[in-house]
Amino acid sequence: MNVSQAQADVRRVYRAGFPGPLISAVIWAVANAVFIWVSPSAAMVVLFVGGMLIFPLTTLVLKLMGGPATLPKGHPSVALAMQSAFTVPFGLLVAIVLGAYEPALFFAASLIIVGAHYLVFISLYGLRVFGVLAGVLIVLGTVVLFVAPGLGSITGWLGAAVLAVFGAVLFRARNAR
Repeated sequence: MNVSQAQADVRRVYRAGFPGPLISAVIWAVANAVFIWVSPSAAMVVLFVGGMLIFPLTTLVLKLMGGPATLPKGHPSVALAMQSAFTVPFGLLVAIVLGAYEPALFFAASLIIVGAHYLVFISLYGLRVFGVLAGVLIVLGTVVLFVAPGLGSITGWLGAAVLAVFGAVLFRARNAR
């Protein structure tokens, strides 16, 4: 199997990847609400645990849509997808430590980590839109960290909005190619 065939399989099975960002958007929005109305520590737990539920929830959405919900066993893209997915919880540990010292910076650091994880999706799916998503998340997180830390308490909602918009873009792209 060549790379373009593997990418076509990933786009077909995961419907251009649209469920992941949409599910992520909900988790980020809930985490930011918890940050504001419960506690920053609880929000960190929500984003960390919720992040680990993204793939199982994505699989559930794909099953409900009908058709395949996972790549076939032995598919060459499975390892790359798993490696990319595991970067996020490990990176979030760093964001949690930063958030323990300055809670308002937790979401900004998390945006950079999640954005960097989406860079791999450019190769995984063969879709440049994931580069744009990665860039927007990374730039947003960087701006909040270094230029506008006062936005820290709403950064999770900003991230949720970005993820929702890109989820919609990917939903429209799911039947393309």
